[in-house]
Amino acid sequence: MYFQSLMFAQLAPSPSPSPANLSHFVHRRTFRHTTLAVSASPPTANSSRPPIQIIGGKDSTLDATRKNDSTGFTLEPNEEEIDWMNLESDIRLWTRALRPVQWYPGHIMKTEKELREQLKLMDVVIEVRDARIPLSTTHPKMDAWLGNRKRILVLNREDMISNDDRNDWARYFAKQGIKVIFTNGKLGTGAMKLGRLAKSLAGDVNGKRREKGLLPRSVRAGIIGYPNVGKSSLINRLLKRKICAAAPRPGVTREMKWVKLGDGLDLLDSPGMLPMRIDDQAAAIKLAICDDIGEKAYDFTDVAGILVQMLARIPEVGSRALYNRYKIQLDGGCGKKFVKTLGLDLFGGDSHQAAFRILSDFRKGKFGYISLERPPL
Repeated sequence: MYFQSLMFAQLAPSPSPSPANLSHFVHRRTFRHTTLAVSASPPTANSSRPPIQIIGGKDSTLDATRKNDSTGFTLEPNEEEIDWMNLESDIRLWTRALRPVQWYPGHIMKTEKELREQLKLMDVVIEVRDARIPLSTTHPKMDAWLGNRKRILVLNREDMISNDDRNDWARYFAKQGIKVIFTNGKLGTGAMKLGRLAKSLAGDVNGKRREKGLLPRSVRAGIIGYPNVGKSSLINRLLKRKICAAAPRPGVTREMKWVKLGDGLDLLDSPGMLPMRIDDQAAAIKLAICDDIGEKAYDFTDVAGILVQMLARIPEVGSRALYNRYKIQLDGGCGKKFVKTLGLDLFGGDSHQAAFRILSDFRKGKFGYISLERPPL
């Protein structure tokens, strides 16, 4: 039996974990009068990772100015400044009493071996991540699978993060000699740039074939990534027609499929790939919040409660925005109590429906452009 009633108690800021226990680094970003801290996994000094190419993005900006409440609403002290390393540590602490979030359906196990074989045929690999959680949507075996193969990194759902966050990620990758393509699979933003970049990266393939007296062939590009990060939608946008099944839920694509983009590019659509076991439960919770893992893997009330506590700590949202939307005070900083109260007020005591409403509001952008992770500077 899990002691779920204990996990949502408001915690004092946790001491910084030791480097041996946390592979994240912190930076702070001034957000007008708000200071943000970010945790992210940096590349190692001995990394042999090949260059990644990334381009594109939106032009919109987000006014993140937050004003003090003139009606007596009390803001949490940590809404003035957020330390993302301590938040990550707190999320780990909050999840200890919960059933671990794990999801590894049979079709993933079946296709993982097939995908590794198909990778040998690919000239370039397109890795798609969720722009809201680029660190949590990175498969731990990705580098080992790809080796020195040419790779393009795509941050999809760029319409759901702020312009500031987008620029921070772009600068982060640029410092490593990386260009990133920001895309919006729903509208097709960045899709054509992605197709052109894939062809240009693998352009030397036919040059080498001609030197050997072989006929030219199409460039082969595989699109891989976690479930529901928008792989199939991107392919459909590239093809300008619906060839691959796509829906806003994990697990829709269940088998690999090659499709042809004109005369010069073949694309492989693959099922979302997850590790057999997710050891980092802070990352797993963020997958659940962003709908990047199957619903059977988690309890809605638990995940929504943690989301409430996270949003209360993020200055762009904070307790005030939660109150303005739901007319409920975050009593004692307890997210699960907040969910239960919303269930009583709107859904006849149904906490599951209340949790679904909160998660849906976040996934639809009702709280604004919110990233749950930020890169180190």
